[in-house]
Amino acid sequence: MEEYTSGRLSPAQLLVSGFLGLIAFGTALLILPYSTTHGISLIDALFTATSSVCVTGLIVKNTSVDFTLFGKIVILFLIQIGGLGYMSMATMLALVAGRRIGLFERVMIKESLNISSLEGIIRFMKRMLIFVFSVELLGALILISVFIKEFSPKDAILMGVFHSISAFNNAGFSLFHDSFVRYRSDITLNLTVVTLIVLGGIGFIVINDLYEKLRDRHRRLMQHTRVVLSVTALLIIGGAMVIFFNERKFLFSDMEFFEKVLSSVFASVTARTAGFNTIPYAELQPQTLFFTIILMIIGASPGSTGGGIKTTTFTVVLLHIWSTIRGRRDTVIFKKRVPEILVSRALVIMALAVLYVTFITFVVEDIEHTGFLSTMFEVVSAFGTVGLSVGSGDSLSLVATFSSLSKVIIILTMLIGRLGPLTLFMALLRQKEERIRYPEGRLMIG
Repeated sequence: MEEYTSGRLSPAQLLVSGFLGLIAFGTALLILPYSTTHGISLIDALFTATSSVCVTGLIVKNTSVDFTLFGKIVILFLIQIGGLGYMSMATMLALVAGRRIGLFERVMIKESLNISSLEGIIRFMKRMLIFVFSVELLGALILISVFIKEFSPKDAILMGVFHSISAFNNAGFSLFHDSFVRYRSDITLNLTVVTLIVLGGIGFIVINDLYEKLRDRHRRLMQHTRVVLSVTALLIIGGAMVIFFNERKFLFSDMEFFEKVLSSVFASVTARTAGFNTIPYAELQPQTLFFTIILMIIGASPGSTGGGIKTTTFTVVLLHIWSTIRGRRDTVIFKKRVPEILVSRALVIMALAVLYVTFITFVVEDIEHTGFLSTMFEVVSAFGTVGLSVGSGDSLSLVATFSSLSKVIIILTMLIGRLGPLTLFMALLRQKEERIRYPEGRLMIG
């Protein structure tokens, strides 16, 4: 990699710098007088910009009331760039302008989208951008058909476009004060939003592999694709069942059976980085909140618009534990061995995530005293770039009641969650080639 980074920042450092620059730019736009209806503080503008760029959805200002049309467009602009990655958008502009994409830019795209190879990366980018804008347009048209029954054509178009982009990018920003609670039983809206969230969350690598499979029926799907699709389906179904049985005698007690199922599926999908809600999370049982925390930590899949430790990381760690218990040396998925370096990386990501979330929860709870489970829920929601909150009233998240210091901590948590703890630490710490290898020692474990 030295040939790419000589005299420059490394791709990981450039990725971090790009996100910080975009957040600063968004903050500057949101603090302008014509972005808000009643003004906004610097910390709240910074928080909103970070939440938008990191496609989180935690809000300290009411998106529909406190921001003007210009402010809402700025938020939508930040969501789109943050979800796709600024390198993707820069590449799109370069392709439109007919400019050649150099080797360093290709390496940056590979880093930002978590792609394993540089081969065919521009073709991949073109397909990705066409797919994204096509799905967002289709989603917007369907949502407009729902909203136009209650709102004027102008408002319906704004809401349809805003929520389609927000859903596909797993952002969770809504123009309704109660997110989608009022549409809890609307099957068209629920299925459309769920589909947009899943398509944005499974990753562009999977989408591209499925496209190649359609072109060549004899081609086998990659191991990565099969893992992502299988685990995503299991998490959605399993998560919905757990939420349904936890809440059937409590929050769901007055609902019809169909509404209970629909709410459970939506809650299961949105917990893995989307952030919309059709049920009030402040009224959920503690065990449901804790289970949702687990789903938020797992998050979406690599190379997607979502956050979390990723479905593949979770799968590798889980199967490595199972292999170790059974006395097997290799971790095998779909009859293929997972390289030891990937197992090691998965364990590191899991460990860093758990340690970071635990430490930050203790720090914020010591400052705010909002209740340990509630505080952990907000911290994990920020880290997983989810946006769900146990806050109630004025459609704001619980973070809105936090002090400026705690808001800064949550801002950093959203950034770390979007970039990934391993990427961030690799950007901050200088990577040195290991020239000395020490002899093995004897250490008793277990």
